[in-house]
Amino acid sequence: MKISFTQRTLLMLSLSAGVTSTVLAGPAPKPSAVRKYTIEQFMKTIRFGGSDISPDEKTVLFSSNQDGVFNLYEMPFDGSGQPKQITTSKSDAIFALGYLPDGRILYTSDQGGNELDHIYLREKDGTVKDLTTAEKAKFQFGGLSHDRKSFFYQSNQRNKAAFDVYEMDVATMKPKLVFENPGGFFPGDVSPDRRYVTLAKVITTANSDVYLYDTQTKETKLLTKHTGDVNNGPAGFTPDGKKLLISTDEGSEFSYVKAYDLSTGQSTVLDQAKWDIVADYPSYKGRYRVLMINNDARTELKIIDTRTNQTVKLPTLPGGDVTGVSITDSEDRMTFYVNSSNSPSTLYSYDFKTGKATPLVRGLNPEINADDLVAGEVIRYKSFDGMEIPALLYKPKDTKAGDKLPAILSIHGGPGGQTRLNYSPLVQYLVNSGYVVLAVNNRGSSGYGKTFYAADDLKHGDADLKDCVESKKFLIGTGYVDPTKIGIMGGSYGGYMTLAGLTFTPDDFAVGVDIFGVANWLRTLNSMPEWWGPQREAMFKELGHPRTDSVALYNKSPLFHTKRIKKPLLVIQGANDPRVLKIESDEIVANVKKNGVPVEYVTFPDEGHGFVKKENEITAYKAVRDFLDKYLKGAGQ
Repeated sequence: MKISFTQRTLLMLSLSAGVTSTVLAGPAPKPSAVRKYTIEQFMKTIRFGGSDISPDEKTVLFSSNQDGVFNLYEMPFDGSGQPKQITTSKSDAIFALGYLPDGRILYTSDQGGNELDHIYLREKDGTVKDLTTAEKAKFQFGGLSHDRKSFFYQSNQRNKAAFDVYEMDVATMKPKLVFENPGGFFPGDVSPDRRYVTLAKVITTANSDVYLYDTQTKETKLLTKHTGDVNNGPAGFTPDGKKLLISTDEGSEFSYVKAYDLSTGQSTVLDQAKWDIVADYPSYKGRYRVLMINNDARTELKIIDTRTNQTVKLPTLPGGDVTGVSITDSEDRMTFYVNSSNSPSTLYSYDFKTGKATPLVRGLNPEINADDLVAGEVIRYKSFDGMEIPALLYKPKDTKAGDKLPAILSIHGGPGGQTRLNYSPLVQYLVNSGYVVLAVNNRGSSGYGKTFYAADDLKHGDADLKDCVESKKFLIGTGYVDPTKIGIMGGSYGGYMTLAGLTFTPDDFAVGVDIFGVANWLRTLNSMPEWWGPQREAMFKELGHPRTDSVALYNKSPLFHTKRIKKPLLVIQGANDPRVLKIESDEIVANVKKNGVPVEYVTFPDEGHGFVKKENEITAYKAVRDFLDKYLKGAGQ
């Protein structure tokens, strides 16, 4: 189990490594025809979540949706044999947290996608116990203690708007309160000696501080006093407990890492790059430091040997993002995933002593020829005001001169998310079906500096939407996209952008696909989950407050302007979504129907804000393809 940035959701790294081959002289072979695949074939691809290595370092634990729902599996570290399924949930997704020192297993699961996660203990005989039984409360794993005698977790069971920190003794499985949150803080890691708890205080989405709570004196100390907008976040303690790593963008466009000395109060820069450092954490004893840099939708991986300060040379691997790096307490072995835009994840084990990397489980369905998959290409174009907008382009492999293909914009969630060069079965399915896909990282996206990130503040559905509209000029300029057949698609905030596109620029997009998208900002901002705590206030400052900015929020909410929608719309929604309530989608569909506009609606009673069940993804993505074939590709034919 590893330490990672408390406020970073982007824990992906990229290791670019080419594979050379010898080609005999002679005429070049004709390219083989690209085979067409069904969504069922694409969805036979396996998704993974988390990994850990057993205390005896012989077994790897991971989560997989191989059987349709995420469950726990074990696999020999050396790659012999086949994965063994050790949980059999048919409904709720199960995600691995890791092994306890005695070989028992911790995992987390919610109920139907409601995001109220609990922590469970799986005994060696397979019996399971919920360790966190409070109803309507959320529990977040905080890692094992450094002496491995306990583990920490955070819970809002006392106050729905604030997470307290608890310590659970692994021998008795009895919890005790470590830090009672007065509100306004997101707790992070606990120091190796248990004395300190790191706290993050979010002021706005561009401004935050790090505090340190002393469990002995009960005092809370600000560590990151600053002026202006600076994002600071705790990144974990060093194994000796003498320093705290802090992520900051003070004086820089991009985040870097400082080491704060607990005894002197002095900070020194530890790691800095030309892009955001998104994770920086030590192994258990501190011999290695894992560094991840978000480099233009890819992430560079560096595993640094702290004895020499040199980067560990890893064996040649397929190019792609490496995720979930987990190093054992002995620091002799590790696991990780390799994933790229045209290759789903493969789980690897690695032995530091021998330098051997072993693929354990491959995600790609063997029915699919990897050569038929398309790699994303990073492109840039100028927007309406001259700002440069990055995007990822996917072009069908069998595109011929003179082709005029339909295209679909793919807009990420957030609003401050980022589309990265990671594998997407939906993108590959659409490209394989003859669609050009352009994943736009519009202004407000993370990963491109804090000025770019803040450029959409209080301009949502306006400046960022204009970035999407301007992308049409790039697509048309390729020569192979039909100007009349460009649609827009997105999930969460990307779903809002889809609705905003059809509403506020009704002539610019031929169709829209809204997946879990916001339709009414007044309702959405008022109904944000209580456990978001101070993040709610930060969202109000970025998007607008329902009490003070109601007119602006009304004006940017598609629900109140649906009479403008005149292009076909597909809406996909989970009934248990705690972020975008189902009524949002119910109302937008009912209103658009009144216009006499084609609208299709697909709902799932057992999903929340996103998909965790494979059969539901198949249904949704098949609906997307059928809709686009009918109203985009087939338009005018």
